[in-house]
Amino acid sequence: MNLLLDTHILIWALNGDSHLSEEAKDLILDEDNAIYYSSVSIWEISIKHALHPDNVSFSGKELAAFCQEACFIPVEVRDKHVFALETLSRPNDAPPHHDPFDRMLISQAKAENLTLITHDKLLADYGEKCVIVV
Repeated sequence: MNLLLDTHILIWALNGDSHLSEEAKDLILDEDNAIYYSSVSIWEISIKHALHPDNVSFSGKELAAFCQEACFIPVEVRDKHVFALETLSRPNDAPPHHDPFDRMLISQAKAENLTLITHDKLLADYGEKCVIVV
């Protein structure tokens, strides 16, 4: 399986954080799975680090280096990912979801036939087969 890691899953995996579920660990450590990270996550961390360096102690550049060191595969933003945003929808009665980075990650996973691994239960409301909440 080709797995795209949501930003928090990516960070937890790289840090060995206890928030990472056993299911996520098993998927990431399975040698049959390829692990991808998105330039969207690097962008998100760059913004958060610039705004709140006390809360996000590493830069986007450092996160990218950690990903490369871990031999994760990069996914750059392409036009088809942006166009896939237009295919995403949520039920009207679903709780609000305002994170544009998450929507872009879903779009990338959908357009590239990847499976997005996330801990964010709100992403399940998009009803996309490419999203696994762990």
